[in-house]
Amino acid sequence: MMDYKVKLEMFEGPLDLLIHLIHKNEVDIFDIPITTITDQYLEYLELMKSLEMSIAGDFLVMASTLIHIKSRMLLPGRNEGDEEDDPRLEITRPLLEYMQLKEMAKELSKRKILGRDVFTRGDTTSFEEYPDLLPTPEVTLFQLIDAFRRVVASGEGPGNLKVSLEKWSVKDKIERLIALLREKPDIFFEDIFTTRQDISELVVTFLALLELVHMGLIKVYQPSQKSRIRLTACFEETDPVVYGMNDGK
Repeated sequence: MMDYKVKLEMFEGPLDLLIHLIHKNEVDIFDIPITTITDQYLEYLELMKSLEMSIAGDFLVMASTLIHIKSRMLLPGRNEGDEEDDPRLEITRPLLEYMQLKEMAKELSKRKILGRDVFTRGDTTSFEEYPDLLPTPEVTLFQLIDAFRRVVASGEGPGNLKVSLEKWSVKDKIERLIALLREKPDIFFEDIFTTRQDISELVVTFLALLELVHMGLIKVYQPSQKSRIRLTACFEETDPVVYGMNDGK
């Protein structure tokens, strides 16, 4: 087994996973189907473990909280009409606060983008000429995991993802992805996988992508909710990882 783990907390936290599940199931945050969400949350944790992701304690604490709330919801004699006695408030309140903070951060980010504009009054330069200044819809780690599951299901069937990673190196796959994006700087998510790859190689390719995203060398975006996820190269030839590849030629 290779000595490599993606640290989940570098990308997302447990509240992000809950928000993802709420959106995915299209449910009301004030009326969360706790059994469904808990089961799916635990399923994601198992999947992430099988993908060699290092899961922080916060995720396990949230799992325990969800299981506890689920058990309280099933208690006989609970007054379902009493909103203040609703066990789900234990997660609803922090979720709402977190979503508000994320929205504020997004607005601040937009202002920073506007602050970078150096166009003078009367300047006819448009944002279309500077696409890097345009905010693009964010793709979360959990959306990437869902997309990866679809790739696996399309070629391998939806079976068990418990695999040995000994055959493949994340470092080698990072180099392959950089080479691929050198040739074509903007590609679809599915383009980094091939039909010849077995499940082990698919997993390592996915981990290499996550590492490149974390290093800021690849940008992941989705132009619209129903469109395919795209990857764009953000690296320069002088970036240490890329420069090291040049040295190895």
